[in-house]
Amino acid sequence: MSDMLRKLLFLMGFLLGSVSRAQEPLKIKGPDERYKVDILVVVAHPDDEGAVTPYLARAIYDLHKSVAVVFGTRGGSGGNDYRREHGPAMADVREIEARQACAKLGIDKVWFLGGKDTASQNVLNSLANWGHGQSLEEIVRIVRLTRPEVIITWLPGIFIGENHGDHQAAGVLATEAFDLADDSTAFPAQLAGASKRLEPYLENLTPWQPKKIYYFSDAQDSQQFAGKGFAYSVREVSPSQKKPYWLLALRAAEPHQTQFPDEIHRWSSLSDEEIQKAMTDPNHLWWSEPETLIFGKAMIPARPTDDPFVGIEGSVDYHTELRTTVIGRETHRIELRMGGPWDFYREFRKRHNLEKLPEAATPEIAIKSGTTLMIPLIVEHSPATGANALMISVDVPQGWRVESGAGNFRLPLEELTTLRVDIAVPALAAGEAKAKGTQNVTVRAELEGKPIGDVKLKVQLVSGGVPQ
Repeated sequence: MSDMLRKLLFLMGFLLGSVSRAQEPLKIKGPDERYKVDILVVVAHPDDEGAVTPYLARAIYDLHKSVAVVFGTRGGSGGNDYRREHGPAMADVREIEARQACAKLGIDKVWFLGGKDTASQNVLNSLANWGHGQSLEEIVRIVRLTRPEVIITWLPGIFIGENHGDHQAAGVLATEAFDLADDSTAFPAQLAGASKRLEPYLENLTPWQPKKIYYFSDAQDSQQFAGKGFAYSVREVSPSQKKPYWLLALRAAEPHQTQFPDEIHRWSSLSDEEIQKAMTDPNHLWWSEPETLIFGKAMIPARPTDDPFVGIEGSVDYHTELRTTVIGRETHRIELRMGGPWDFYREFRKRHNLEKLPEAATPEIAIKSGTTLMIPLIVEHSPATGANALMISVDVPQGWRVESGAGNFRLPLEELTTLRVDIAVPALAAGEAKAKGTQNVTVRAELEGKPIGDVKLKVQLVSGGVPQ
């Protein structure tokens, strides 16, 4: 073959190849698959993830699921039982601890919203202190980036227990994000389409609808959630790791030395066999057995007690009756009801289709003895009737004293009036408070001499804990 012919054939091949390549479709970049996860855990403080690490160990090691964790705060106002750092420095330390604890389970996707650690049992205090709108926008962004199938978070509700307002706020924000991440009108700048490569403001994320949301609680009585969701045994042995899930979770908690150094040092000095022998005593086990992931809702057909990943695969109609609907407030009612966080949760559950979520049969709270119990109230009335003479009466246990809020009042011309009853509770020794158990307070209201209802509150006096 002559050189001329060889060059001609080479040129023809090159031209044909160029035409072929020119006809190939161009690739459009999809979302970053490095950040796609199966489970997104939303909690308040570093170490909160430990409430569900037995389940996360099960999901990661044996179900081969990927997990990301969002912390609402960096825990700066918590106590340091290990060394002397406090405040902002303490927040830095606790963030490192949280990242190390997650890494022990192989979780490398960890975010902090930047909310401020809030010592209160009132979820509204926490939402205000975190910056509700900014925190919600950030968590919606994380949901759209990680595209989780399942969200697991704190139960938004009021129960006797630690009942931390920050825990509740994490559950509120996670629930709102579950409903908003697929809504193209919510934080739409996150969803602005293809733009210039160096666009600094628009994010080009994609709407995303998680399929299920589950909750866990720090309520004192965990048995009240039995049958309300997926129950799993923390004592079950991991087939891949040959260790019980609680032990894997305990080892993952070892970096959290600022919070419980004595316990961590005691357990970390023992072998796995020695720890397992000690944990045969149920009083030593950090977790209830079994534990329950409380079912919130699903965007696919689901039974509450099913494994969270049953039915996840397959087509989903996101725009069904399961999608959140806007519930309007009824007007021109005449009633007395609990206000503050209790009324917030009343509306929150309706707005987010969570009316089957467990709640205390009678409103309840635990407060420190020797302090003041505050009972927020709402009187709903109609200014058109001209009835505005209100009488509030309060029944309290012996030794308790009503400081303010009882008596006769004249209501302003409005439909909703908020007020508060303050009650001084006695200072009791720890043993005496425990022996008394829960005690009842009843507030009654009359409008123009006619009863319009009462509210009851179960109160447990304790020796410490988070302020009301």
